[in-house]
Amino acid sequence: MKGSFEVQSVEETWALATQVAAELKAGDILCLEGDLGAGKTTFTQGLAHALGVKGRVTSPTFCIVQEHPATGGASIPLLVHMDLYRLHGEDDVLAIGWEDYLAQGAVLVVEWPERAGSLIPPEARHIVFLHRGEENRQIDIDI
Repeated sequence: MKGSFEVQSVEETWALATQVAAELKAGDILCLEGDLGAGKTTFTQGLAHALGVKGRVTSPTFCIVQEHPATGGASIPLLVHMDLYRLHGEDDVLAIGWEDYLAQGAVLVVEWPERAGSLIPPEARHIVFLHRGEENRQIDIDI
């Protein structure tokens, strides 16, 4: 899925996330890029819902990693939401279990992916969020 999408509500963001979720497979890495308040967590909530995650999905800003068992399909056992803003490089990212999550077949949703350096593989999928007004967002997807 590729393109630039304008969304004007949480519902539209979730609908777009549902389309992305349908294309995911175990071990995929989604790199979410954008300023604070641009819609990354809202998108992740929609993605989690589409994957059958039960419970609340919030930003992992302070805890860095949140694990969410996915029950929507046997091929994706776990959604892992990471906020790498407070980390300082690849060694820190490895220390939080990066390789273990990939070995489990988790889908990694990574905010501030540049902190992971070369751990982000070329096949990672990139989604850029741009704030375009109160409720308006532009979401550029290259997956």
